[in-house]
Amino acid sequence: MVKRSKEFTCETCPAGKSMFSSSLDNADLLYLNNQKSVHFYRKGEDIYHEGHKTVGIYCLMEGKVKVYKQGNDGREYIIRFVLPGEFIGLKALVTGNNHTTSASALEDSYVCFVTKTDFFQLMVKYPEFTRLLILTLSQLIEEAELKMTSLAQKPVKERLAEALIFLNKSFNAKSTNPDKTYLNLTRNDLSNIIGTAPETVIRLLSEFKDEKLISIKGRKIFITNNEELTRLANISI
Repeated sequence: MVKRSKEFTCETCPAGKSMFSSSLDNADLLYLNNQKSVHFYRKGEDIYHEGHKTVGIYCLMEGKVKVYKQGNDGREYIIRFVLPGEFIGLKALVTGNNHTTSASALEDSYVCFVTKTDFFQLMVKYPEFTRLLILTLSQLIEEAELKMTSLAQKPVKERLAEALIFLNKSFNAKSTNPDKTYLNLTRNDLSNIIGTAPETVIRLLSEFKDEKLISIKGRKIFITNNEELTRLANISI
């Protein structure tokens, strides 16, 4: 982890606009700006590890982060991806437990850190801020439940199709040109998302390509037939 001089303020960042700025008065927002620290994580660098003591909360300002658990078999099992404006480590902070997951940068990322003491002071002082946090936690739980259901009930081909659709929608939500959007993930990461072997992912991606559902350029995956891929995934969006 390396500190950088790049400036991020709670008034201008995605999380600040949706969470902090809408709930805090100017004096507390200025205090938060002064108290938080901004850190730069290179691609592949860990932000925290499973089992580490929770000392505060992280907020992603720029980049992408994956949250994962280490299985008994030594494999990573990806829980979710974090995009700019989202919190990392919220559940551990609220419950007071050690981190039950690990988090690492998928690409070069800037992350803000707020101490537990400062964050809890805001929760006590601003009920609306706390309500938004509870809503965020509820959404994370719902996403986890849906993923568990998918893993338990769907064959691997449907799970991969569903993952591609969900990730493309999440990563490229702000794109103004859908024809040029793509996913840039390792086959190993994709396999860790859907709970299968990398070789299976490679084989199924080749099948999707032959069926003209996707196109592949190096590690980049372009969805070329979203409607048919959605049908294959057995979901409604």
